[in-house]
Amino acid sequence: MLALTEREIRGSFVNCSRGEVARMTVPDLDLVAWPELDYLGWVDPRAPLQAAVVVPHEGEPVGVRLRRNQGGSGRARMCSWCCTVHPGSGVALMVANRAGRAGRDGNTTGAEVCADLRCSAYARGTLPAPSVSTVAETIPAERRTERLQDNLGAFLRRVLR
Repeated sequence: MLALTEREIRGSFVNCSRGEVARMTVPDLDLVAWPELDYLGWVDPRAPLQAAVVVPHEGEPVGVRLRRNQGGSGRARMCSWCCTVHPGSGVALMVANRAGRAGRDGNTTGAEVCADLRCSAYARGTLPAPSVSTVAETIPAERRTERLQDNLGAFLRRVLR
């Protein structure tokens, strides 16, 4: 992923108001390892039920504000983006308002996603997957990264639809 400025990040959001974007906490961009990311994702430290992702889409960054369900079950669950299996609290339901009028009318879409939004690190193997399953994934990191990008693209298309 190419490095973005705070202004580019704030200007990329498609499913929330300017006021919501202005109140959003953006991570310290000097600490972001941009080449290792397929998207920029973070949970707002001041509002832990709020999260955001900025995804490269058709040559432009597209930001999506998410509402995060903090509750987790006791059973293992799999992230729908990177397919990493986590203990119950390691995956959270992330819900996004759809872009435009549909979102203003209350229409949403959601996905079960890594609660820490570190899918890129799991897909690339730079962060070890939690040892929940006795079965290890055998496809190479390049293919896992492609799968992550495909799954994230499908989610983004649902938001933009």
